[in-house]
Amino acid sequence: MDSTTYFRIRLSTIRPDKVTSFDIYILVDGKHILYLRAGDKLASGKIKTLHGRDTGDSFFVRMEDKQTYRDWVKEEMNSDLLNPFDKAKILRESSVALMEDLFENPDVNKALDESRPIITDFIDLMESAPEAMGFMISLSGHDFYTYNHSLDVSIYSLGLGKALGYDAKTLEELGVGALFHDIGKRSVSLDILCKKGGLTDAEWEQMKMHPQYGLVIMNNHPNISDAIKAACFEHHESWAGNGYPQQLVAEEIHPFARIVAITDTYDAMTTQRSYNVPMTPMDAVAMMKEKLAGRYDPDMLKAMYSVLFKIKVA
Repeated sequence: MDSTTYFRIRLSTIRPDKVTSFDIYILVDGKHILYLRAGDKLASGKIKTLHGRDTGDSFFVRMEDKQTYRDWVKEEMNSDLLNPFDKAKILRESSVALMEDLFENPDVNKALDESRPIITDFIDLMESAPEAMGFMISLSGHDFYTYNHSLDVSIYSLGLGKALGYDAKTLEELGVGALFHDIGKRSVSLDILCKKGGLTDAEWEQMKMHPQYGLVIMNNHPNISDAIKAACFEHHESWAGNGYPQQLVAEEIHPFARIVAITDTYDAMTTQRSYNVPMTPMDAVAMMKEKLAGRYDPDMLKAMYSVLFKIKVA
């Protein structure tokens, strides 16, 4: 299969009865077959049936139509025909599709630049429809693989940054930093990343190297801010000083890394993985506050409750 020519999309991002501005392909026996021509539309029932079978691996758009697809999503975000919850769903699902391509991109600068419009879309939606943000977060946590996890950590971090009073520019940097917090895992063996169950001591030592690997990747690219690097390099530091890789204490840890430490753990606890039963949002934060309290900035952990309250309302 020629993965360089196409990127995956979720069919749930295509609104029924709206004419598309790009061709959609379906993957059959390793070949991309034209499924829907630009200028045509899908009926509502058909999308429901197909979406029920869509694991995220079936439908594709040509790489040269990527901007057209992005513009399409943007148009949906500005549409008066959709309620905030439908917008939240389309934005999250389309972002997962675009994220996969970003994470496969060896050019980190390009990936970072291309991620900014995704983050800006989330910030705009937070501004225009705060109630949609809680709903979008509640869509998260279905399955744990890197693109979903990184996107969800970014969405939670934006919610927490907003609760802490960050302005739009700082939120954008935070969103990008959170999105790429695990970029160093590119350099960890796939066998370790995909292993079901516990890691051996040697495997764990290798896994614990991902913040350093991430910093090396980011240091090779000129236009990445120190704040984004800190989200990547310091997100496993602990408020009490017993984290890694530098054993930083409390305020020594960059605020972005303190936020990602909370949202990264929260996502892991509330997400279905092969070896754990997901916890409810409130149980997860209660456990972080009671049993893991020494790890996190206490004020930020308090602010996380207000983010979760929004989810509960949604």
